Amino acid sequence: MFSSNKKIPTPVANKAPPSLLSAGLTVNGDLSSDGEVQIDCIVNGDVVADRLAIGENARVVGEVVAEHVLIRGEVIGRIRAKSVELDKTARVRGDIWHELLSIAAGAKIEGLCKYAENPREAEAKFSVVTQITNNPDPQPGKLERIEKADKGDKGEPQVVEALRATS
Repeated sequence: MFSSNKKIPTPVANKAPPSLLSAGLTVNGDLSSDGEVQIDCIVNGDVVADRLAIGENARVVGEVVAEHVLIRGEVIGRIRAKSVELDKTARVRGDIWHELLSIAAGAKIEGLCKYAENPREAEAKFSVVTQITNNPDPQPGKLERIEKADKGDKGEPQVVEALRATS
């Protein structure tokens, strides 16, 4: 009962709690985390995390790179993740590079879904948004043309229409 032969388990290193970006916040710039991130706001920039959850009313305009990503809101940009889960309220405008992909009925995707063995480490063919044209003083929710930095398959600049998040 009180034997000294029993081994006491060593404590496991505690992971940091998830980072939460609440509604009402607008982030202009890239985000990077080694842990878990929950986004419920507007992010204009790339997001890199180990685990990422994008809330139903959230919008990310930029590339998403994660080990596991759960999308309930909107992403305008490419997603590169080992595991991608799109909930019924997800709206994605961009390509998805994945190992595992789950799409719920009702999710909306405008782009290609591509299998890749190591999607997080795949070479980035498309750059982040570099220039916004047409309207130097945008109004919230207005569609604008966003030009990407590299050339497409035919040598022409990549141009997509996307919502520029403004507050």
